[in-house]
Amino acid sequence: MKFKFEGRLVFFATNNIHKFNEARQVLAEYEIVAGMLRIKSLEIQSNSLEEIAKTSVIDAFGKCHLPIIVEDAGLFVETLNGFPGPYAAYVYKTMGNKGLLQIMRDAENRKAKFESAIAYHSSNLDAPMCFLGEVAGEITQEERKGNNESGFGFDPIFKPADSEKTFAEMTMAEKNRFSHRASALRKFAEWYKKQQP
Repeated sequence: MKFKFEGRLVFFATNNIHKFNEARQVLAEYEIVAGMLRIKSLEIQSNSLEEIAKTSVIDAFGKCHLPIIVEDAGLFVETLNGFPGPYAAYVYKTMGNKGLLQIMRDAENRKAKFESAIAYHSSNLDAPMCFLGEVAGEITQEERKGNNESGFGFDPIFKPADSEKTFAEMTMAEKNRFSHRASALRKFAEWYKKQQP
């Protein structure tokens, strides 16, 4: 029996199953099938999410030679002058949500935003393409996780501007209506569909 594939296939280089599941759901809206590749790609230190994502996707593509996307994301807290920014993953690993809430315990201004850079590379491109998304919101006073398993990282302390729920209190489908990652992925998907014959 021959398998006939009607859609399009891209791979997502990540070790984070939560990110992958969110991406898979968004891309499915565009009839794009996502595969997960656990490739350890180069991650440079930079203040630019776009630069980090592009460097990583070039490295990942060099290892697999498959059409591939890489994402880099950051949490930018206004009263902390944009900290932790592109270093969000490191800061989360070292201090977690409780540490960031402790730093902000006396902050009246709790405005923050999540930003995402999705970089795509394939053998059809001379250089990677990058797509950006962001969502404005605020840092909550305490962790709010809800009853589902979709939240990770700083999700329990980030509430988008147009929501009463934190990312961690939302279902994956709800989060994908708001999130920085979903926004960047939709921009990628719309561009990608136009490239196909």
